[in-house]
Amino acid sequence: MDNTQGKWPDHVGILALEIVVPYTYVNQTDLELHDGVSKGKYTIGLGQERMAFCSDREDVVSLCLTAVSLLMHRTRTSYSNIGRLEVGTETPVDKSKSIKSMLMRLFDNCNNVEGVDSTNACYGGTAALFNSIAWLESSAWDGRLAIVVAADVATYARGGARPTGGAGAVAMLLGPNAPLVLDRELRASHMADTYDFYKGDMGTNYPTVDGKVSIRCYFEALYNCYYLYRKRFLKKFADTNNSESNTQSNTSPKSVLQHFDAIVFHSPYGKLVRKAFTWLTLHDVQLDAKCYDNESNLLKYVNSDISVNMLSELGVIKDTEKLFKKLTAPTQKLPKNIGNMYTASIFGGLISYLLSKPTNEMAGKRIAMFSFGSGMCSSFYSITIRPGAKLETLIDLLQHVPVMLENRQSASTVEFENTLTNRELAYNKAPFEPTSNVDNLFPDSWYLTHIDSTFKRYYAQKK
Repeated sequence: MDNTQGKWPDHVGILALEIVVPYTYVNQTDLELHDGVSKGKYTIGLGQERMAFCSDREDVVSLCLTAVSLLMHRTRTSYSNIGRLEVGTETPVDKSKSIKSMLMRLFDNCNNVEGVDSTNACYGGTAALFNSIAWLESSAWDGRLAIVVAADVATYARGGARPTGGAGAVAMLLGPNAPLVLDRELRASHMADTYDFYKGDMGTNYPTVDGKVSIRCYFEALYNCYYLYRKRFLKKFADTNNSESNTQSNTSPKSVLQHFDAIVFHSPYGKLVRKAFTWLTLHDVQLDAKCYDNESNLLKYVNSDISVNMLSELGVIKDTEKLFKKLTAPTQKLPKNIGNMYTASIFGGLISYLLSKPTNEMAGKRIAMFSFGSGMCSSFYSITIRPGAKLETLIDLLQHVPVMLENRQSASTVEFENTLTNRELAYNKAPFEPTSNVDNLFPDSWYLTHIDSTFKRYYAQKK
C-alpha cells in the first residue's frame, strides 16, 4: 500500500497491542501492614491491589525491548514493514540518547524508521500515538506501519506516595483498516504551565509532588478537555440525536457522554479514577440535563456547585455507582493489579476493557480516552471498535495477559523495600553490575547486563 493517491488511508488506528510488566509485585495489603497504616488505606483509600516493581535487571529500556520484540513476534510483522517507531516515557535513562534509538538494535538492517521519544510526565505515550497517527495520515506516509511504545518505571521516595508506583510497557502496532479506529476530528486538549509534579532534581529519580495541586490540575484538565471535545462532537454531528450512534427517531436524546460504551482515564490510582468519573458525570448532567430525565438520582445535582471535596461523599458515589460499573470499572483490572505505569497507564485501561467481554459484544463500541500528564498536558479523544477478523485477532493476541498477571511472583515487603533502596544506590552509578537473578524474569524478556564506566548500557534477551 502507498500514498500516491494523495489521500489519507481509511480507518487508521490500532492493529495490535502488547503489554509487558515486571516479574515481581508486592501486595498492597502487605504494604499496609509493613507501613503501619490503617487497614484499607491503600486497597480502599487508593483503590489498588498489587504494585509491580522492577529489579536492577529491569529498566524502561528493557521493558520497551521486550514489548516491541513480543509485539512483532505475535503479529508476525516484519521489521522492514515498520516506517515509524516512537516512544512515550518520563523515565529516560539518558539525557540525550533516545530510547527509540536503543530499540533500533531489533531492526537488523532496517534503519529507515522515523520517530524519537516524547516526554511530558504521563502524557508522552499519547503524544507519541497522536504523532504516529498523523504520520500515517500525512503525505510523508510510505505505506508502512507504525509502532508506539509507552513505558515507565514509577517509583517514589518513602512516604504516602510510594504505594502509587508501578511499572510496565504497552506497545501498539498502528496502521490503516484497523479494528480500533481513532475518531477523526474528535479530539480536544488542555495544556498549562504547572508545577504539580516534576523532576527538576537531577540527583534523584524521584519526583517532587504536590498532591493536592496535582489532583486539582487533573480535574481542571478533565473538564476543559471534555467541554471542548463535546463542542467538536456537536459540531461534527450537528445534533446528537442524528449522530451515527443514535439514529432511531424514537430514542431519547443522548448527551455526548452517553454515546460512550466505556470511559478510560489515566489511572495514577483507582480512587482518583472513581472520583474522575463522578466529576465528569455530574458536569455532563449540568451540561445536558434533559438527557438525564430518567436519572432522578443525578438530576438533583443540576444546580450544585461541583467541588473536588464532594466527590468523596458516599451519597454522590452511590448516585454514580451504576454508571461507573458499566462504563469505567471494566477498564480498571490492569491498573489495579499493576499500579501506575505513567505513560502506559491509559493503555492498560484500554486493554482491560478489551478483555472484559466477549469479542462479539465489542463491535461498534465507542471508547472515550482521557490522558493526563502533570506539568501539564492532557487530551480527550475517542476510539471506535470495528467488527471483523482483525478485531478477533487483536483480542486473541491479548488472551495471555490475565495468565501473565497471575504467573508473576509475589515479593515480600522487605524484598520490595530492599529493591527500591538498591535502585536508589545504583542511580547514575557507573560502572554498574546488576545482581538480581535472571531466572526471576519472564521468558523472552530483555534485561540489563551491565553499565560500563562511560555509562553505556548493555542488554541481552532471556531465552
